[in-house]
Amino acid sequence: MQAGGRILFITMEARASQNAGRVMDGPTNPMVTPLLTDLYQFTMAYAYWKAGKHNERAVFDLYFRKNPFGGEFTVFAGLEECIKLIANFKLTEEEVSFIHKSLPGSCEEGFLNYLREIDCSDVEVYAISEGTVVFPKVPLLRLEGPVAVVQLLETPVLNLVNFASLVTTNAARHRLVAGQSKMLFEFGLRRAQGPDGAIGASKYCYIGGFDATSNVAAGRLFGIPLRGTHSHAFVSSFMSPDEILERSLCSSDGSSTCEDFVTLVHSWLSKIQWLKSLGGIFGETNQSELAAFISYALAFPNNFLALVDTYDVIRSGVPNFCAVALALSDLGYRAVGIRLDSGDLAYLSSEARKIFHTIEKELGVPGFGKMIITASNDLNEETLDAIRKQGHEVDCFGIGTYLVTCYAQAALGCVFKLVEINNQPRIKLSEDVSKVSIPCKKRCYRLYGKEGYSLVDIMTGENEPCPKVGERILCRHPFSESQRAYVVPKRVEELLKCYWPGKSGKVREELPALKDIRDHCIKQLEQMRPDHIRRLNPTPYKVSVSAKLYDFIHFLWLNEAPVGELQ
Repeated sequence: MQAGGRILFITMEARASQNAGRVMDGPTNPMVTPLLTDLYQFTMAYAYWKAGKHNERAVFDLYFRKNPFGGEFTVFAGLEECIKLIANFKLTEEEVSFIHKSLPGSCEEGFLNYLREIDCSDVEVYAISEGTVVFPKVPLLRLEGPVAVVQLLETPVLNLVNFASLVTTNAARHRLVAGQSKMLFEFGLRRAQGPDGAIGASKYCYIGGFDATSNVAAGRLFGIPLRGTHSHAFVSSFMSPDEILERSLCSSDGSSTCEDFVTLVHSWLSKIQWLKSLGGIFGETNQSELAAFISYALAFPNNFLALVDTYDVIRSGVPNFCAVALALSDLGYRAVGIRLDSGDLAYLSSEARKIFHTIEKELGVPGFGKMIITASNDLNEETLDAIRKQGHEVDCFGIGTYLVTCYAQAALGCVFKLVEINNQPRIKLSEDVSKVSIPCKKRCYRLYGKEGYSLVDIMTGENEPCPKVGERILCRHPFSESQRAYVVPKRVEELLKCYWPGKSGKVREELPALKDIRDHCIKQLEQMRPDHIRRLNPTPYKVSVSAKLYDFIHFLWLNEAPVGELQ
């Protein structure tokens, strides 16, 4: 293990030295290197090189065939990490040596010299902006360059896009169900598939519309807001208020000091217990829980949020919280609220809210009824939807396992297909029509209607004229002859932009900040017709090709498909 760790360290050190002076940082995960690929990419590269084809200009499309989670939309993510990989794509001497050992013994030294020299300076990458709502068959990325180099990029680029887009879409779906008024926290670190799955999930859940994460490492790396208070273990670690040794608390303005905060809390607890309007809901509360709450409040008087379900939410947790919150209020502090991690969340949140409103009214504490109620406990789309339908008083949801693991669907299923080589269009055929690729280098547009919603995405040949506002265009289903419609767009948006020009001299789109990607994602969802993004029975979004491209697809299909013979 130590030896392996040393090898990894040497490799990273060599790469750091090699990449010194580059204008773009490498991928977030240092394991994302040219070796993060399938062996057959290197065997194909050698075969291309041996045949003298390695520098032939190829065009590949990266796309997916079906929207995830039974829905009709996907959110594209992972672009930034792809561009960082491409910008820093260079094999170290140690990596070349390892490839040499991994390939058959017939591998020639000339190929190794070729590997030592390759980078992505002759590669061009066109992509849809990260955070955009996307649909099947439309290229998310188009990579152009020497065929051997672009093939080496296939596996890592798919790896970087597949999970990123899947978990971003999952987060967006949770946001749509919860509603824009609720705060969503990603709490999945401990249940994620390893460190990389956890870090990636935190980043992409934030893009998908979540407000914060519990993942401290992700907070440092990406600037995502952090949230978290305490666990059941903290509550149950206390036995009684007698354990609290330091009992004083200075007022929020520093003008005075309460010498015995514990006694102040107990006095408020007694007042709450005798409130007639609460109808004797509770009597003696759990004192060890009260001790934990007091200790946490003494540590964080400005950020006191208590987990109230360790023993009994209504009979102990909520009244104990209220007593501490009222004591804090006496000293000029405002408690944040409570967290529910078990039980009937709709019912418990509603009952807690009633108690908060009663205390505000009976004891004259302004704003007490607006205490924040956070809920967690293995939440997913279905439970969020059920809680919403029941009626609840939850302000924030903490979601973990089902979110970060994408429990409802294991993978998005992006593919990477050759569509052109040496200016010759190529097509991949299949008995399953959904797996037939759309050939040639294409331009992709989104057409918007008069209400501001997007109507259809259309792919055209590279040299076809751009759809124009106010001009009627025929949009055809790529494979179904009868599915076609005329569209008169009120706005036209070209989807693919150049994010890596190589040495072509083309203008490169700048990679936006994470917050800007998140804002773009939220805006994109607002521009979608509600029936396309609803949870149940969503309307399929139309993806089409131009009439000219439709004719060419079917011409090439007939030209490439072998003709059978009956005997």
